[in-house]
Amino acid sequence: MDISIIGSGYVGLVTGACFADVGHSVVCVDNDQRKVDTLRSGQIPIYEPGLEDVVHRNVSARRLRFTNSIEDGVHHSQIVFIAVPTPPQPDGSVDLTYIERVAREIAEVLKEYRVIVDKSTVPVKTGEKVAETIRRYNKAGVDFDVVSNPEFLREGCAVADLMNPDRIVVGSNSDRALALMKKVYEPFMAPIMVTDVNSAELIKHAANSFLALKISYINAISAICEASGADVERVADGIGADKRIGRSFLNAGLGYGGSCFPKDVAAFIAISEQLGVPFLLLKEVQRINQVQRERFLKKIRDTLWVLRDKRIAVWGLTFKPDTDDVRNSVAIDLVNNLLQEGAIVHAYDPKGMDKVAELDLCKGVTLAKSALAAVQNAEALVLATEWNEFQRIDFEQVRKAMHTPIVFDGRNLFDPGTMKELGFRYYGIGRAG
Repeated sequence: MDISIIGSGYVGLVTGACFADVGHSVVCVDNDQRKVDTLRSGQIPIYEPGLEDVVHRNVSARRLRFTNSIEDGVHHSQIVFIAVPTPPQPDGSVDLTYIERVAREIAEVLKEYRVIVDKSTVPVKTGEKVAETIRRYNKAGVDFDVVSNPEFLREGCAVADLMNPDRIVVGSNSDRALALMKKVYEPFMAPIMVTDVNSAELIKHAANSFLALKISYINAISAICEASGADVERVADGIGADKRIGRSFLNAGLGYGGSCFPKDVAAFIAISEQLGVPFLLLKEVQRINQVQRERFLKKIRDTLWVLRDKRIAVWGLTFKPDTDDVRNSVAIDLVNNLLQEGAIVHAYDPKGMDKVAELDLCKGVTLAKSALAAVQNAEALVLATEWNEFQRIDFEQVRKAMHTPIVFDGRNLFDPGTMKELGFRYYGIGRAG
């Protein structure tokens, strides 16, 4: 198939590269000429495990190329995927400016039938607006169909998720478009769930909000565990052993962050209110998520007493491991909270420090060259992102390097008993001693 992907961010680049890897001819379009030039030069502007190899392999095979021309992309393709940003607005609703702009630009160059696919996460009924926009600005009255095909990619394992999906959701009201979409996904061994366009759009927000709900639920349980002396890890194991519930996303910690969950929960709340069906449960999910961060900061404050001029090491800055994405990172918020209270913060992250420096996200933080460098003379260590690298560190060296061996584990990465045996005062989340 000839495919174009408009937008070459996390979703668009991974999608385009993986489509090319199964044999499709793909052109990735982006209006940022510097990004296009970077990709053409063989550099990958984001860190995603496995992505660089896939891109290089398919560029070499001439199945993947990059351009800043939407006209080039539309003319090249039978199917045009829209994978542009859908950022949140101050009230939580979704800013669809980029979607509308791309739909209009497609309309202006559309000369023959194309399937236009919403890959971005969009509110329900966006497909109707995209179709209306294309009809309005396509003076030639060319036939087309709009399809919803939401992505379910997790940063850090996006390539694996796309190549081996749990399911493929295709929302289409056209048999012609559906037949073409099935050809796109023919190489992927996964069930294709066919729905109408509105249902497909709703599935993405409903799925992400449910996962956020699971995270907030176990974090609420962690507070009860701390008050009662129970261990949230054992409680989560017991809950998750029920096949109706499952263990995934029942990991107590600092709460959810990143570019998807906060935005999608807020968007789903706004969508439900616009439809006249307020989703009050999700407002509580948001509240619990915020309170969890405040509880953790209070734990640090209560233990160290005064934070001003205390040297604190922070391990982890990205919102999750195996990515360089620091957007809406709970770790970044925590570092800034510590800095605002006068702490001297030395932070280390395996992949996220360049982005932190480039975006100037933590004014006053010292970015260390290694995890061990960060803890030199530290009066406390805060684990904020659960990178595997941190599990392999020699904690005898960490203890000797620290001024006072106190650990605040915001992701329950370490075993409390082991840490205490090594001579640390250890504070996890909802953990029994």
